[in-house]
Amino acid sequence: MSLTAVYDTRPYDRAALEAAAAGTVIEWRFWDFRLTSETAASAQGAHAVCVFVNDTLDRACLEVLAREGVKLVALRCTGFNNVDLAAAKERGLTVTRVPVYSPYAVAEHAVALLLTLNRKIHRAFNRVREQNFSLNGLVGFDLHGKTAGIVGTGKIGRIVAQILCGFGMKVLAFDPFPNREWAQQNGVEYVDALSLAGRSDVVLLHVPLTPETRHLIHAETLESMKPGAMLINVSRGGLIDTKALIAALKSGRLGGVGLDVYEEEEGIFFEDLSGQVLQDDELARLLTFPNVLVTAHQAFLTREALSDIARTTVANLKALASGQPFVEGSVLA
Repeated sequence: MSLTAVYDTRPYDRAALEAAAAGTVIEWRFWDFRLTSETAASAQGAHAVCVFVNDTLDRACLEVLAREGVKLVALRCTGFNNVDLAAAKERGLTVTRVPVYSPYAVAEHAVALLLTLNRKIHRAFNRVREQNFSLNGLVGFDLHGKTAGIVGTGKIGRIVAQILCGFGMKVLAFDPFPNREWAQQNGVEYVDALSLAGRSDVVLLHVPLTPETRHLIHAETLESMKPGAMLINVSRGGLIDTKALIAALKSGRLGGVGLDVYEEEEGIFFEDLSGQVLQDDELARLLTFPNVLVTAHQAFLTREALSDIARTTVANLKALASGQPFVEGSVLA
């Protein structure tokens, strides 16, 4: 049997992984806590570990994993900013990710945040449950004829752009590596970052978190945005400087913010803290704004995406056990 220790798991993770591994030699050891240097010894006896976005695979953690005999770190996500790849290579650990899973899941959630925020559906829902049928304060705007700015035109960004084109929006895009053919086919205009910020009624972020993109949205960026514009982020929380975002909201510069990710979400998102006092002051402040909508990193959470993630993860675990090649495009180290 090939033993894999799986961290930060929830019932939907377990169901998807077990279904994908049915009939294989893979044996699971599921943990609901996150993988860190303090918990890494729990991987004892495992050939591989399977981790998610808030597990911390720094040098100290990877050293423990290597000592325990782990050969593979399998990320069940696309982003890998939480892994020290250089340290993994030094320790002879292979690191894989899920390079592609249903991009529609994340794209559609971004649009759902935009629609909900604009038409204030979340506020209307709460009112009606209290038998308050007043429409005061629920005025939105037509997306048709407005301008959307897409930052990052990978698979997800392109799908969002096409959806918004379908609403009759003018779509601008910024990407260091523009896809000119796609843009021409879909009526999308590539512009520089400053022009996108100044011309867009809605700005949507679809880029990975790297040292170059950390705090891509900062005080100067927010100041350059069109007054009253909306900002949507379903990528990584670190793309936005939270302090600057709060200042822009307090000043009234932004019309609304939709977040599925948060800069310091570790230990908060994916947890039930309903009986506790929220210790993160910046997140608590964000939640007080009537024009801020936060979901807890659920953009990926569709049956199709979970199935895609599980299939790729299991394929890489099977490759480890059989000595066969890993899934194309999944190997990071």
